[in-house]
Amino acid sequence: MDGPAKNALGDAMMTRLFDGLREADGRPILFLGKSDAFSAGLHLREVAALDGHGMERFLARLEELMSAIYQYPAPTVACVSGHAIAGGCIIALCCDWRVAQAGAAAKIGLNEVALGLRFPPRILEICRRRLPLHHRDAVLLGARLYGPEEALRVGLIDEVAAHAEDAARAHLAALAAHPAEAYAATKRDLRGSFPADLMDDATWERQMLDLYPVWTDPALKENVARVLSAKR
Repeated sequence: MDGPAKNALGDAMMTRLFDGLREADGRPILFLGKSDAFSAGLHLREVAALDGHGMERFLARLEELMSAIYQYPAPTVACVSGHAIAGGCIIALCCDWRVAQAGAAAKIGLNEVALGLRFPPRILEICRRRLPLHHRDAVLLGARLYGPEEALRVGLIDEVAAHAEDAARAHLAALAAHPAEAYAATKRDLRGSFPADLMDDATWERQMLDLYPVWTDPALKENVARVLSAKR
């Protein structure tokens, strides 16, 4: 992942990730982020500028992307060598294994609640499945950002390594050594093959209708603007 605002998830980055999934065509995937970030989350400046219709399209596409990564049939490993915040952290959670760089000044976590956001429903279901039950509420409701060692403790990542990329590549190779058909079938049995396997379409559409007013609320956009100003 190589894009503006620390590899933030805007329309262009999502297109790039969709293209990468198609190009991989069922082969193992290693997710990497350029520079000091894995992905710092949603491209807030872009999101804040969306109107109602644009927000509906953006959130539906975000849900489709995360479902596609989570249900990708071959092994996926995230090398979290830098910040993995909110949407960036969710990309890592969607992967089969997550390796963080030891000693990195990285922040890892799901801070949506702190920003005043509600999780899109299928993304929340992925978080519910991937986070350890005894840490799930603290991670989602506490909305904290953790260092690598703490992120390991609460289950946001699986491993901390002195050479994260080497460790991530080694783990990906180990997973890829399993018979591909058995791996894909077992993963399909665990996670399903389509977004509707995470949540049926009728329930998803109903919950999304509840979500749009929150994401387009002027008060939320003011809060996002404050966050952006603080980063300057």
